[in-house]
Amino acid sequence: MYLKRKIDDFLHVWSRGKRLPLVLKGPRQVGKTESVRHFADGRYESIVEINFIEEPKYRKILDDGYGAQDIVNAISRINGSFRFPERRTLLFFDEVQKFPDITTSLKFFAQDGRFDVICSGSLLGIHYKEIESNSVGFKTDADMTSMDFEEFLWAKGYGDDFVGELLEAMSARKPIKNVTWDVARNLFMDYCTLGGMPDVVRGYIEGGGSFSGVYERQSQIVADYRGDVRKYVKGLDQARILNVFDHIPVQLARENRKFQISKVAHGARFRDYRGCVEWLVDAGIVNPCYCLLLPELPLKGNYDETKYKLYMGDTGLLVSMLDEDAQEDLRANRNLGIYKGAIFENIVAEALVKAGQRLYYWRRDESPLEEEFFVRCGDSLVPVEVKAGNSRSKSLRELIDSPRYADIRWGIKFADANVGYSREVLTLPWFCAFLLPRMLKALRPQLESVCGSVPKEEADFVRKSIAEQHVIDEEMWK
Repeated sequence: MYLKRKIDDFLHVWSRGKRLPLVLKGPRQVGKTESVRHFADGRYESIVEINFIEEPKYRKILDDGYGAQDIVNAISRINGSFRFPERRTLLFFDEVQKFPDITTSLKFFAQDGRFDVICSGSLLGIHYKEIESNSVGFKTDADMTSMDFEEFLWAKGYGDDFVGELLEAMSARKPIKNVTWDVARNLFMDYCTLGGMPDVVRGYIEGGGSFSGVYERQSQIVADYRGDVRKYVKGLDQARILNVFDHIPVQLARENRKFQISKVAHGARFRDYRGCVEWLVDAGIVNPCYCLLLPELPLKGNYDETKYKLYMGDTGLLVSMLDEDAQEDLRANRNLGIYKGAIFENIVAEALVKAGQRLYYWRRDESPLEEEFFVRCGDSLVPVEVKAGNSRSKSLRELIDSPRYADIRWGIKFADANVGYSREVLTLPWFCAFLLPRMLKALRPQLESVCGSVPKEEADFVRKSIAEQHVIDEEMWK
């Protein structure tokens, strides 16, 4: 059973373009190999697939040089059954983290032009640093993650019409129809428990919606991550990386969720552990969320790289790292205590990252004022708050009302609630988080035409005047 993925469309577009050698990066078991095989099937006359873990003999194919013909000749000597018809052959180098030097040859394949080449593997961001030349300018890079909620909906048989209905309600500030809301919320809670690892999702679907075996599959993936650390990291950093990885659930359960190196091990210092956090980020296992220096635009460069939260790249794996009963507790909405807020923060963070957003938060020193995330919409900085239920948003309210934060004109709250709008706060259900960038893109022209780049006080006056005239629904939020 093949699960439709967003990378399918990317591969289709790539095949219709210049077709520079493609390097597909991502954590282990997110479906890279399966997606490439699905793409190649029926498209090429010959598919030459080489797995550098399963077939280490192919790690000698560069002995005679990096040229395309040199490599083709070397492969043919090892396996005479491979055929290489020009412009009808795909060379698929898989698990290239075991043989990263192969990426140095991509420049020569690009110049040769007779064969399509795709490289795939995990931990590529790390191993690139070990290569003298990785064909900059002669390749295309793409990242792949585990399935997002939209891909999960596809796997469950829901199409673009269902997603379109959610997006339309978000943009119009209209409540989602009750039937649709109930269906989406139930599916979303299943997705929170499962996560997006294709093997886990496939087992759930083929099992008729049963969660039997889910915890075991997830635990094995977590064990494989730990195994990768032991396999690819040497010396003291091995233990340090594992310490950081194991402390992610623990520190997310803290009230402000900021990741503190000092809590990882006795006497731990930031300078000794900085590279360990970067390793997990480069491996695609965790998503960092950096603390803004000030809640203002621009976002890039306006953050403290020493202050951050660490979210798991897949919420299903985070839940599995708690204990087996946590999955049932999440679906039944019980017994999660301090972890409940962390889980929903993680799922929103995951959705934003998979939709192409970088993560930023802000906490005012010696104050309870804190906001989980920030996104940009035109000339506005939009704070994003995440609630485990649907309680009041004190920090969000203060950021919007205070004249100190000139770039903040409105905000978003993700909660266990339907779509709603009140006093410049747009409330959205958790399961709509993956659509946030699309909604902001649709809203941006209307917001700029209404408020432009005027000072906050004038923009607020314009917005309130429009609201009083009952025009805002038609002009700003259609």
